[in-house]
Formats: sequence, structure tokens, C-alpha cells
Amino acid sequence: MEPVSSGTNRTGAVDRQQAGAEHEAQARRYLEQQGLRFVACNVRIRGGETDLIMQDGDCWVFVEVRYRRNDRFGGAAASVTRHKQQKLLRAAALWLATKNASFDTVNCRFDVVAFTGSQLSWLPDAFNAES
Repeated sequence: MEPVSSGTNRTGAVDRQQAGAEHEAQARRYLEQQGLRFVACNVRIRGGETDLIMQDGDCWVFVEVRYRRNDRFGGAAASVTRHKQQKLLRAAALWLATKNASFDTVNCRFDVVAFTGSQLSWLPDAFNAES
């Protein structure tokens, strides 16, 4: 009797995870070269995940790293939708709460590092809680 395939091919998922980890590492190196200090990566909090948390002076910087092979559907930066922004804002607020802080008590911003193909774009202050 022949084994029955589960119908799922996880190879693509592993490749995407590896590519994602490499782009996050590349984004971290780039931001450190720009003077930001690394704090944490892949912080999972109820309701979301933050790819990178950095500090720029006294400012907490929450970084979303995005990759797209090409700009056929708007490129990597365009993939940070309003819904995704809301999830990132909630995750950041919960993370700040673990530090006894909030958007009202500390300086923070939300950056996007977008890779479209091999092109890196850094969008400081790409969105905020008021937008």
C-alpha cells in the first residue's frame, strides 16, 4: 500500500522563513549603521509581532520589515496596510506596557524597512498612532 500524501509542502514555508530572517538581519545591520541601537527582534505579543525594536537616542523605534520579489503589486512598502499598522500599534502598546510605559509617556515611532527585489528602502516614521 502506498503512503498517502498530506497534501502540504512545507518546503516553501521554510524558504520564506529563512528569507524573512535574512531580510530582518540585513535591516538590523543597516539600521545599526544609521546609528540606531538594537533592542529585540521577533517580539511576539498577544495580537501581533514586531520584527525589530531599536532605539534612536531616547526614541523607541518599532520596525516592520517587508520583502517583495518585485513591485508588480505595489512593492514591499505598499504591503503595510492600515490593518497591519493597527496590529503593529497594538503589539507595540502591549510591549511598552511591559516596560511600564505607553505612547503618552515615551517617545516612539514606527519605521518600515522595505525590500523590493534587492532594493532597500528605509521609511522612518512611516505611520503613527494618530494617522
